[in-house]
Amino acid sequence: MPESGALPAPNRTDLTAADRPSLIGPLDTIQVDVFNVPDLSRELQVDASGRISMPLIGTIDASGKTAGELARLIETSLRGRYVRNPEAIVNIKSSVSQVVTVDGQVVEPGLYPVTNQMTLMRVIASAKGLSEYARQDDVVILRTVNGHKMAGLYNIAEVRRGAYDDPLIYANDVIIVGDSPQRRLFRDFVSLSPLLAGPLIAILQ
Repeated sequence: MPESGALPAPNRTDLTAADRPSLIGPLDTIQVDVFNVPDLSRELQVDASGRISMPLIGTIDASGKTAGELARLIETSLRGRYVRNPEAIVNIKSSVSQVVTVDGQVVEPGLYPVTNQMTLMRVIASAKGLSEYARQDDVVILRTVNGHKMAGLYNIAEVRRGAYDDPLIYANDVIIVGDSPQRRLFRDFVSLSPLLAGPLIAILQ
């Protein structure tokens, strides 16, 4: 049964996604070492679009790749460009690419980096805002807390109006705007109580 209240914050183990390789993402800092070509070895920051730029190679897409995959891509790009049998090693030095998934009625659904103090409104802004016919009162945040999957139902219009706080968003959250199976869990409860003073929270498992 859903209840009114705030979606609790996840703990440290909730934030660690199981069986997920470390993927390079926007704004991560990486170290690239190319053996026997010290001029190409350098520390780089991945840009906001997920790309890096290197001499002899130009711009390549690093986002979504493991360090090993990016090293192979660098070797392939260098092969035949002045470097014989290139060997590259890539290390992720610092990662800010913890991500949140935004789906449904937003202009650009996808994965977005989570920074400190990321909120629901900021994430939706990152996704270029709500689509033209988006249901502002049908925004669900899915989150794992202490091993339990939880859902929170939010009304963007009410947050904008200041009726309640803009909720904090954490890594691995999933935000769904519009109709969804998770949204339907709240249907009966909302029909009884259409004027909500705050978000509704439900435990899914």
